[in-house]
Amino acid sequence: MKERVQKAIEVFWGRLLKRRVLLQTKAFLGGAMMTAIILLILFVASSSLAQTGDTIVDEWATVKAPSPPELKPVTVDPKVTALLILDIQNRNCNSKRRPRCVASVPKIQGLLTKARTKGLPVIYSLTRKGTVADIRKEVAPRAGEPVVKASVDKFFSTDLEKILQEKGTKTVILVGTSAHGAVLHTATGAALRGLQVIVPVDGMSSGNPYAEQYTAWHLVNGPGTRRKTTLTRISLIRF
Repeated sequence: MKERVQKAIEVFWGRLLKRRVLLQTKAFLGGAMMTAIILLILFVASSSLAQTGDTIVDEWATVKAPSPPELKPVTVDPKVTALLILDIQNRNCNSKRRPRCVASVPKIQGLLTKARTKGLPVIYSLTRKGTVADIRKEVAPRAGEPVVKASVDKFFSTDLEKILQEKGTKTVILVGTSAHGAVLHTATGAALRGLQVIVPVDGMSSGNPYAEQYTAWHLVNGPGTRRKTTLTRISLIRF
């Protein structure tokens, strides 16, 4: 009897030991497997960073410009459309500081003439330091045409929204300088207020082509403007 009890005890402890070894083995393998997975993830992530760079600045020289946006013909209703001429002043639109702006002036002048003939309201803007007398003579305002003064967003702290509402405006045509300043931010302000925005790319200018390219891309891709903005050229606008 004593021997049978002793044997039973030995069997019990033997099974318990085997179970413990098995669990430890599984835990070891599980831990090792988890460690291997983590190391693999870190390796892949570090390889990816090494290939792409840590930031957009690191990738700057390798970024490819997207395809150019489509310039679409547009027909506007003069009864609900206004022309906004932004910051076309001698102090910032001259051959020394911004020759691309000077090159755009004759086209803006032609658009202005057609807009006035069709009875469109024309609204001007100035930079914070600008004066009406500084607006280039080719596109100078007539008596009674409103002028607002602000930084890049011409809706900010001005009567522009009120002026447009009083005229029943639903669509605005924006031309001016700089593209990445007044044009971009005023177009965004107009779109966020529910207005349709038309931007002829040959009527906007900056100190360098990249700023104009970026602005054109942003207007038709940015979440605040893409559903409200049409890019065109002045010759494609019909009244």
